[in-house]
Amino acid sequence: MKELPLTITPEALAATQQIMQSKDIPAKYGLRIGIRGKGCAGSQEFLLGFDTPSAQDQTYEYEGLPIYIDRAHLMYIIGLELAYETDEEGNQGFAFNNPK
Repeated sequence: MKELPLTITPEALAATQQIMQSKDIPAKYGLRIGIRGKGCAGSQEFLLGFDTPSAQDQTYEYEGLPIYIDRAHLMYIIGLELAYETDEEGNQGFAFNNPK
C-alpha cells in the first residue's frame, strides 16, 4: 500500500469513523480528500467527504479507512495534517494544517 501523503491525527480519524457510523455511510465508501480552486496565489479550499473511488484517484488506507485523493490534487495535499480541533468557543471541526 502507498504511503499516505498527509498526516491524520487520532482525533480526526476518530471523528471520521464516528461520522461514518452515525450517518450510516456504507462500508464501500471511503474518505475523499480534495481541493476546490487552484489559484496562482495558492488560495484553495480543502474538501472532505465520503465517496467511492474513481479512475483518477490515488487510493490509500489508514487504520482501515480507505482514502481517495484525485491525482490532480495530490501536490496541494502532500505534507499537510488533517486534524479535528476545538476552538476557544467550543466549536469543533476538521482543519488542514501546514506544519511547515
